[in-house]
Amino acid sequence: MSYTKQDYENAAAHIRERSGKQPAIGLVLGSGLGALADTLEDQVAISYDALPGWPKSTVVGHSGQLVVGILEGKVVVAQQGRAHFYEGYTQQQVTFPIRVMHLLGIGTLILTNAAGGLNKSFKAGDIMVINDHINLVGLVGHNPLRGPNDDSIGPRFPGMVHTYDRELRQLAHQVADENGILLHEGVYTCISGPTFETPAEIRMLRMIGGDTVGMSTAHEVIVARHAGIRVLAFSSITNVAIDNVDIQAETNHEEVLEAGKTIVPKLTTLLKGVLRAI
Repeated sequence: MSYTKQDYENAAAHIRERSGKQPAIGLVLGSGLGALADTLEDQVAISYDALPGWPKSTVVGHSGQLVVGILEGKVVVAQQGRAHFYEGYTQQQVTFPIRVMHLLGIGTLILTNAAGGLNKSFKAGDIMVINDHINLVGLVGHNPLRGPNDDSIGPRFPGMVHTYDRELRQLAHQVADENGILLHEGVYTCISGPTFETPAEIRMLRMIGGDTVGMSTAHEVIVARHAGIRVLAFSSITNVAIDNVDIQAETNHEEVLEAGKTIVPKLTTLLKGVLRAI
């Protein structure tokens, strides 16, 4: 499915009418992390079903609603759950919400995801701020910017060297230090899913420089940067990647959701601290 700018405008107009607010910051909340949106004050929640063109999430742990409200004095629009490429959506559908947020006027996008820890020093329950990504899905042809380019939004060939804002990453580390939170920094590797990785794939991803691995985020980040939006992103380490076929353990979505619960308080502290400082 392809969209026109009018499709994005229609959804943005609906959100403006329902919320009556002008958001400055967008939040995209991953598996098991949607509870962060519940902390917004003076909030208005809009079901994805009520938004024209908006992709619906079919995954457990993704509530499927947009929440507009106040967090640390900032007007925020938060996705409580996201759509994924593996659900059968196109890259344009997956990134539809980011285009709409851009038209709503956000200048900063903060994303979270549940990810497997490739880096051997990471443990379940840790958090990593992303400083770069390896978009394996995009490198093989499924790039969200594929197709005609709208020059009024961004350039045909956007640079990706400074994708994850350095100043925002520094703020995140400062907040983490002030609150005694261990915050790693590293490279997020994006795969399509929905299968979790084989041990051989884990070893390969680690070899090419990945610190975490997940099934989202990179597509959304590319579209945000295309539109000139500043990006800050976190990986919640919900499981340690298994790199040995002789281990009895198996990765599953339930442990991802369970680990997400323990991460929410730390991630909430980080996000609130960053928002205060912006």
